Amino acid sequence: MSNVIHPGAGVLYMKVGTHANEPLESIIDRKRKEIEDEGFGMWGYGGNTCHPTTMVQPFAKMFEERGEAIHLCMEEMDSRHFAEQIRADEYSADGQNWLEVPPGIKPLGSRFALLIRSLELVDLELSLAQTQVAVGRSQGRIGSEYIQGQSDKACLEVMPPAQGVELPGDSTKKIKLVADLMEPYAVFLRNRT
Repeated sequence: MSNVIHPGAGVLYMKVGTHANEPLESIIDRKRKEIEDEGFGMWGYGGNTCHPTTMVQPFAKMFEERGEAIHLCMEEMDSRHFAEQIRADEYSADGQNWLEVPPGIKPLGSRFALLIRSLELVDLELSLAQTQVAVGRSQGRIGSEYIQGQSDKACLEVMPPAQGVELPGDSTKKIKLVADLMEPYAVFLRNRT
């Protein structure tokens, strides 16, 4: 995991914490068990800044074509996400064709999910000032400018260090969790009932 953040890398950055009344430590244990039991896990999330078909999938395919693995880099934050722990029954890569969520996977309280094949505790730093948004209407915008206020996730490309440029001190984020994404990278979730 030491070579996750390097110039040219595609990084899906996300702030994480309590979700659907479940503490992060419990979520990590549950996701690792999903990967062990089913061969992959689903990291649930919401918000359109990382919409499955318009943002994450095109982003991941672009970096896959370059021969780059796609990593989910997570910064821990205090969170007060109190949604109900409702398990999704089905998932879809395109929002049209639905598959049953495998029995060992429990995506709770989310509209979307990232498909992950590993989940590791790490101690890395990501300078958002050395990234740029890789897809969408904000493509090319500096990551540290994009991740402000309510923005808590983004599809980013890591840029080479700028020579002689002073970076803002608060743009460096402590990455404590890294997951490898797998095809189809991001999916829609729903309940049959």
